[in-house]
Amino acid sequence: MRETPADLARLQALLDASLTSATSHLRSIINRENTLTAEELVRTLTGMCTLSLSTVTAKCEPRISGADGHFLHGLWHFGTARDAAKARHLAVRPAASVAHLRGENLGVFTHGTVEILNPVGGEPCAEWPELLAYFQDFYGADAFDWDNEVVYYRLRPHWMTVYAPDITRLG
Repeated sequence: MRETPADLARLQALLDASLTSATSHLRSIINRENTLTAEELVRTLTGMCTLSLSTVTAKCEPRISGADGHFLHGLWHFGTARDAAKARHLAVRPAASVAHLRGENLGVFTHGTVEILNPVGGEPCAEWPELLAYFQDFYGADAFDWDNEVVYYRLRPHWMTVYAPDITRLG
């Protein structure tokens, strides 16, 4: 677990606020009995988690694609090729939604705004050295041209909810 107490407190506040502000329909499905706490969530979302990533085209048409998601410090991080359609979408329209699903056992739904962690020709985020070391350890240091070939994002959520009807089935 890489999360600090401050990361966990921020995540728990987000989960609580999101569930409180959800529609009555959503609250009839997801409630305090079938969700996870921040601590339970970070223990569950380890390693690479396949994400369904939703972006928007210039014509305001939704697009969904897959991405390798890594839940680090209570936030989703993901990457793609710098010339991928989703990278073009996010460059001008940084709003995004992601979902991570594990059958009927887990659903993590997040809406927010992405920030680029390693911009070409710009300063990377302050955490980039730590994140780069994590990604290189996970994928291999020589897997990509880390400076030019791939772009990484962090999703800053404004809403997140979790459906987990039986934590014992999450293994």
